[in-house]
Amino acid sequence: MSPLLDNKTAVIYGGGGAIGGAVARVFAREGASVFIAGRTRAKLDAVARDIAAAGGTVETAQVDVHDQAAVEKHAKEVAAKAGGIDIALNAVSVPHDQGTLLADLSLEEFMRPVDGFLRTLFITSKAVAGHMGGERPGVILTLSEPGSKMAAGGILGHSVSAAGKEAFSRVLAAELAPRNIRVVCIRPHAVVDAPAAGSYTKDLFKPMAEASGQSVQEMLEDGGMVQGTLLKRLPTLAEIAETAAFLASDRAGAMTGTIANLSAGALVD
Repeated sequence: MSPLLDNKTAVIYGGGGAIGGAVARVFAREGASVFIAGRTRAKLDAVARDIAAAGGTVETAQVDVHDQAAVEKHAKEVAAKAGGIDIALNAVSVPHDQGTLLADLSLEEFMRPVDGFLRTLFITSKAVAGHMGGERPGVILTLSEPGSKMAAGGILGHSVSAAGKEAFSRVLAAELAPRNIRVVCIRPHAVVDAPAAGSYTKDLFKPMAEASGQSVQEMLEDGGMVQGTLLKRLPTLAEIAETAAFLASDRAGAMTGTIANLSAGALVD
């Protein structure tokens, strides 16, 4: 069988991060020309070296995704070079609070994930959408979390931002469908091997792990989040990346305006 993404052009924002890097490597393996963008040059270069060593095609760009003009300029340059953009993924991370109840939560802490995630999602989606669609189908992939459905104390900003990302994806799919652009949201859980890959979740989960007398890795392998899933485990970076490649491919061409639940069956609905 031919590669899933043969002759596709993919832009990954946050491409030097744990999820973004994993997806970039798989996209390149599946034949895509990958353009990874982010703020940290060293992380982007590390992913690019892996892709190049495996024979893939990759270019890097140091771009702050909070800078709308810079993101639009980069997207325009990619489209000019490749003749358009086929796939885009926003895998940008926004460090935020989890565990603080309303009484002690500041407005700034509440708004940090809401504004951070949704602002970058708007900026990147707007930048790439103008270079997609028509005779060249486009796919925009977004990332969410089970927090979008959870009712639990201490995750107010996190849950609101996750629900907002899913609503954004659903409504954007309706708007862009007539232009032959699909939008699919991927909802993983905490990713078991992400901290070892340099994810910010290592610091995010540290207070919760210490409160339970565990290391972050122990918590992710056998903690409460694990027990709250049907499969009694958490997803891996490889599972997210492989699923993203399928969703971005023409084989998933009938999927849009929906959520791919990769939470290992998190009991949240």
